[in-house]
Amino acid sequence: MEISEKLLCLFSTDVREEDGEYVVEVPRREVETGSLEPGETYRVALIARSESDGVAATDDGDVSTSRVDDGPQPPVEPGEMRYVEIEDLGKQGDGIARVERGYVIIVPDTEVGERVKIEVTEVKSNFAVGEVVDEDV
Repeated sequence: MEISEKLLCLFSTDVREEDGEYVVEVPRREVETGSLEPGETYRVALIARSESDGVAATDDGDVSTSRVDDGPQPPVEPGEMRYVEIEDLGKQGDGIARVERGYVIIVPDTEVGERVKIEVTEVKSNFAVGEVVDEDV
């Protein structure tokens, strides 16, 4: 399966019926980390899964896999050094950078438009956190 470079987030959720409509809930963390904005329109792709495909949703909607080749993996690793440009600010005021496939890296103490060298300190399935190691790039 080909994954678009415009992918903003990936999570598992259930489709439920509510007042004659079908609802897909977006986990709160997808909005809080800056990947999505309330009131905006997004394209949604639904991918079927079976119990045998090795993918399971945790209680918070995060995706865990039992096989390494299931779905896209984060494009960064802890300890990795990256040059990033801060594109936006999150709700907590932290800088937001996007890398491959729209993957979000949260960089505290930065401003929109800054280009900084960071060390990736934490990696999750849908975002990472980086620490500035050089501001003059």
